[in-house]
Amino acid sequence: MAKKSPTINGGSMSDISFLLLTFFLLTSSIDTDLGIARKLPPPLPPDAPKPEIHDRNVFKVAVNFRDELQVQGKLADIADLREMAKEFLANPMNDPKKSEKEIKEIGLLGPTPVSKGVVSLRNDRGTSYEMYIRVQNELTAAFRELRDELSEERFGVKFNDLSRDAEIEAIQKAIPLTISEAEPTAAGTTTGGN
Repeated sequence: MAKKSPTINGGSMSDISFLLLTFFLLTSSIDTDLGIARKLPPPLPPDAPKPEIHDRNVFKVAVNFRDELQVQGKLADIADLREMAKEFLANPMNDPKKSEKEIKEIGLLGPTPVSKGVVSLRNDRGTSYEMYIRVQNELTAAFRELRDELSEERFGVKFNDLSRDAEIEAIQKAIPLTISEAEPTAAGTTTGGN
């Protein structure tokens, strides 16, 4: 009679493999690409007239292929961009060279001055991704800080700490995130070129 060879129970091996795979998936860190969190405005109806934006209300920011930053036609340092954007949008002294404000009736806030300012961002195809992200971060931070200031003044807490949807919506209406980004231009055509 032939001798039977011992066998290993394969069912428990698959259970162990599954548990090991699950363990490694849960404990390992997987790098993920981060993007810029932005909510796009809804598209305008085709028959809607284009909103007219006066040149006074446009805060022009451009970055060239050498990663040189130009704000309102003059070379600038990225470290100053946030404050420059805040000053332009808030325009506390009603400077005729900075954005206009219009009084709007906003729920929970009442009559509130709202900036007509729009940040226009342009870069060329040679702009580094790192510089592009730094500029985006500074511009977004300018809006966030303006929202924080108004939120603390009216509700006593920073914008991100607001818990009621009505309060969040009121601050967003008072300080809308208005960044217009143009399609990149050919290398060397933004901020002075060659």
